[in-house]
Amino acid sequence: MRGVVAYLWLIPLLPLLAAGAIAVLRQPQRALAARLAIGSLGGSLGVSLIAFFSTLGAAGPGEAERVYLNFPWFELGGATVRLGWVLDPLAAAMAVMVSLVSLLIFIYSVGYMAHDENFTRFFGFLALFAAAMLGLVIANSLLLLFICWELVGLASYLLIGFWYHKPSAAAAAKKAFITTRVGDLGFLLGLVWLYAETGTLLCYDGGNGCLEQSALAGLVTQTTVAGLGVSTAIGLLIFCGAVGKSGQVPLHVWLPDAMEGPTPVSALIHAATMVAAGVFLVARVYPLMDADAANLPGLSTALAVVAWVGVVTAVFAACIAVAQTDIKRILAYSTVSQLGFMMLGLGVGGVAVGMFHLLTHACFKALLFLGAGSVIHGVHDEQDIRRMGGLRRPMPITFATYAVGMMALAGVPVFFSGFWSKDEILHAAHGWTVSQAPFYLGLLGALLTAFYMTRQVCYVFFGPNRGGQAAATGVHAAADAPRATDSTATNHGRSPHESPPVMTWPLLVLAGLAVAVGFVGTPAWPWLPAYLEGQGATFAWGKLFAWGTLGTMLLSTVVAGVGIGVGWWLYGRRPIERAADPDALERWRPEVFGLLRAKFHVDEFYEATFIRWHGRWAAGCAWVDRWVWGGMVLGVGLVAQGLAWLSRWFDEYVVNLGFDAACERLTQGGGWTARLQDGQTQNYLKVLGVALAVLLLLLTWGGSS
Repeated sequence: MRGVVAYLWLIPLLPLLAAGAIAVLRQPQRALAARLAIGSLGGSLGVSLIAFFSTLGAAGPGEAERVYLNFPWFELGGATVRLGWVLDPLAAAMAVMVSLVSLLIFIYSVGYMAHDENFTRFFGFLALFAAAMLGLVIANSLLLLFICWELVGLASYLLIGFWYHKPSAAAAAKKAFITTRVGDLGFLLGLVWLYAETGTLLCYDGGNGCLEQSALAGLVTQTTVAGLGVSTAIGLLIFCGAVGKSGQVPLHVWLPDAMEGPTPVSALIHAATMVAAGVFLVARVYPLMDADAANLPGLSTALAVVAWVGVVTAVFAACIAVAQTDIKRILAYSTVSQLGFMMLGLGVGGVAVGMFHLLTHACFKALLFLGAGSVIHGVHDEQDIRRMGGLRRPMPITFATYAVGMMALAGVPVFFSGFWSKDEILHAAHGWTVSQAPFYLGLLGALLTAFYMTRQVCYVFFGPNRGGQAAATGVHAAADAPRATDSTATNHGRSPHESPPVMTWPLLVLAGLAVAVGFVGTPAWPWLPAYLEGQGATFAWGKLFAWGTLGTMLLSTVVAGVGIGVGWWLYGRRPIERAADPDALERWRPEVFGLLRAKFHVDEFYEATFIRWHGRWAAGCAWVDRWVWGGMVLGVGLVAQGLAWLSRWFDEYVVNLGFDAACERLTQGGGWTARLQDGQTQNYLKVLGVALAVLLLLLTWGGSS
């Protein structure tokens, strides 16, 4: 491991260099851009695998081995700012997942974006996105992590608004960027506070890092407002960043709108990169979150907040997904819900529980989004599930792989990864001593997940094909258009078709991963949790039949079965014949269905409150700026102008006139004097004569007297 860590920087550097090279390519150099991006991710995957294998068997008893490399970045006064990268099981597993899933998405994008005129620019943005996420994963400094965190936000802004000619895409990009900045502000404040208390932002530094015992012990002993521990307060501020990036309530509103970007972007954001960053952040700073619980997972105040926010998000988003009709928005709200499950797992069970679901979710959610893109491609840019139907026959590969992803997400036992990772979360929630409410809410979220995914599959792949029909009112506008020249086309008059191999092969690989990854975390062989925690894993088939584990598995199976059964009863048994037909739930409870379709009016609430308040505040600031500060500036300007006019008047009519008059008199005197010396000899003689006469008269007058 110590030799590998010296080359860990290559993992983000390769796609970063590719992004820089693509930025200077000409638009027609499409093939070269794709090769650079895909090749760089292949190189990153290779280095990640080397790093991953170097961590196997390297753990000591009871703890994971961790190596890091820190270096000075710059000096400011007497302080030296240091950065670094770290190699531990958490970083290694994440690096492999991000690079592998991103690589498959890059390959898929070659086919999906084949007709886009900005193909070259798209791959440059993808490479930048992957580089930022990989840099975030290996960072040993929270400052470096924050830098990469913001680069992830920048790349997501560029990709969500990639089709900037669409007003909805431009608005979605701004919404995502601004909403996540709200959480990032809390994150930044937490980092500043942590640096002020510990003097460093290096996570690990020979016992002096901000996540090591010496720093945490000092934070735990300090309190702030209402007796809240400083470690807890800093942890909650950092968690604000995770709430924004991972789309947790109340900052979840940007994530569904991110569907305005191309489908590969949606897959990248929802599976491997941006939203996973928030969960990874909580896992990375877990020692800080858990510091006030005396190493009792799930009992700290910060982790309790994480758990409650997660489970509320899981149920809230799942309810909304039930009533959506855009194929990608259903998956988007599913992502929000599953991220809530991950946060719940981190809060009640620890790093291994939350990260297990993150890794499995990355595989099957990437599969589902790419499968949705294949469907959209096959039905000629349609996204409304009511205008699909019957696609299992013309698109057999897409259907088969999508079904695998659906069953993994729904938690179908025993061969699908989502079953095992979700059960770990539910089992941990059942054992949480603080409250049993998250366990029952988690069961409700699992039930809704199975239901809305069955509903989606029935609408898309079963029943008659409803392409080209007008749907009922309230249809979402299409948010995806692989061809910029025909972004509003429908499938009217054109038959659905299977996607090309460059798009279906990644689906097949991801389908295999959606099954295989789950088996590394079963109760019988909990290899992944043991790997992340630095413990040894052994086969123990008896653990499958332990009452607590078996009871949770049976209950989870029943819940998934009920969700799938009810979904099939409502949508598969009697599929709708026309796109305009009302939804089965809409016929039953139109007012509830309308509320869910409207997403509980959260966006409208924000529009009427925070956005309006900020608008009024901005208008007030503009008024103050114009009439108060601007008036003061204008007044000062008028006073200065008046003084200038007064000075000019005094100069012209006092100083200048007095000076000019004196000069004129001097000139006149000089003129008279000059006449005495005009150079005429006869005049001089006349003057002398007159003077002599006057002198004689004076002498004569004086002598006679």
